[in-house]
Amino acid sequence: MDTKWLEDFVSLAETRSFSRSAQLRHVTQPAFSRRIQALEAWAGTDLVDRSSFPTRLTTAGETFLAQAHEVIDALHATRNLTRSHQAAGQDMIEFAVPHTLAFTFFPHWLMDLRPGFGAVKTRLTALNVHDAVLRLTEGGCDLLIAYHHPSQPLQLNPDRYEMLSLGSETLAPYAKGGADGQPLFRLPGAGAVPFLSYAAGAYMAQLVEVILRQVGSPLRLDPIYETDMAEGLKAMALEGHGLAFLPYSSVRKELKSRRLVAAAAPGELQLTMEVRIYRERPEIARHGKPAVQSLWEFLGRADATPRRTGLA
Repeated sequence: MDTKWLEDFVSLAETRSFSRSAQLRHVTQPAFSRRIQALEAWAGTDLVDRSSFPTRLTTAGETFLAQAHEVIDALHATRNLTRSHQAAGQDMIEFAVPHTLAFTFFPHWLMDLRPGFGAVKTRLTALNVHDAVLRLTEGGCDLLIAYHHPSQPLQLNPDRYEMLSLGSETLAPYAKGGADGQPLFRLPGAGAVPFLSYAAGAYMAQLVEVILRQVGSPLRLDPIYETDMAEGLKAMALEGHGLAFLPYSSVRKELKSRRLVAAAAPGELQLTMEVRIYRERPEIARHGKPAVQSLWEFLGRADATPRRTGLA
């Protein structure tokens, strides 16, 4: 059994909605439903009464819920206890980073740190946004780097967690460039535009929805492919399958070589995101590392902020 199934089940018990829990867990609703079904198969009985609305638990589900809470709490407590005994690796900074930033921003950011701060020993875990946040709140990493937009704030208590801004970048539509240097697909288009989209539960999907809601008249988008990861959409766009909304840092090289080009007029159909770094406040932190404190102090000094390659 995957322990994430337990967390899915607890979320469903709290929201009483498959769609809402899927959104909170940053997965598609079909994927979330499959995970609940997998948990029921493991338990050998129905845990959810799907004939009612809002969704409710069966009698077996209510019994299972109490045990699920205990198991999750025990696992988190054990994990924190074992990590507190870890003596080695105090100079290794552990990061949780959503996939897009792990591929695009993080490598350049580390290089930008070197001139002023020096080399950093890092261990990076790439996750979806929800699981990256969980990694921080469960004590599974030292630092979290994530995008921030006011429409989709991360659920982190400011009394417990503090943050610094690392810069900002733009989310905008791009498509493969033709022989004439113009995009194969453009918004707004004369007809339906083949659309390479993020899966419904992905953080970027929520931001694309914000962009599309700001358009005066509905755009004719024909979704032909979806995935959770920006790199997957970029690969499809590079082959000419359609148009995708991508962070600037992920397409910087392709724009320079003209393999991808902007698919909307300058300044249109775009959104600016902030890149933030988070940590547990040192006065209540479960694991304090001198290396983390040194890096945080460096980033906090306005005159020592590293150059943000690929960011706006």
